[in-house]
Amino acid sequence: MMEPDQAAEMVDQRRTWRRPLAAFARSRDGTAAIEFALLAIPYFMVVFAIIETFVAFAGEQLVSNAVDTMSRKIRTGQITLANTNRTAFRTAFCSEISILIRCSSTEAATPSKLYVDVQKFATFAAIPTTIPRVSTAADADIKTSVFQYAPGGAGTINMVRAYYRWQVITDLIRPYITNVKPADGSAAYFLIVATTAFQNEQYP
Repeated sequence: MMEPDQAAEMVDQRRTWRRPLAAFARSRDGTAAIEFALLAIPYFMVVFAIIETFVAFAGEQLVSNAVDTMSRKIRTGQITLANTNRTAFRTAFCSEISILIRCSSTEAATPSKLYVDVQKFATFAAIPTTIPRVSTAADADIKTSVFQYAPGGAGTINMVRAYYRWQVITDLIRPYITNVKPADGSAAYFLIVATTAFQNEQYP
């Protein structure tokens, strides 16, 4: 049979072990750091998604305004096929969007991000309503070979459409924001599209 002194000593030993365990269970040190580590990735994904979407929307508005401005010049006869070639037209377009989007020194002559399609049509019904793509996939790359620069003369029906390959900077957000994912494995991007259709004035 255990002596009273031995029993008391065992109880004290148990209490000695339980105190640190109880203190550890009650401790809140580092909780905030652990919670932040668990929530940091989704939190920053939301923040960067908001920033990327806002900036892309601003770029979209800028391209749309440039399309309207350049179309007005075609409609009024300030820009015609006789007085403005494709490179000059693209250079002027780049100037319109230079507040936020910078065209490289070779972008006007050899486009890699900004593409402008200017065509004339016999009727408004003949104007295309879909984006030309290299395949039927919804996220296929644009088919740049069909783009033209052929503004019509006085009284003609015209379409001006601009495409800009907007690069998404945040790697974690890119798969969720980009709407073009080329099949060749090149970088995905968010495609900005702005279109307007109009009939030229009967200018001299």
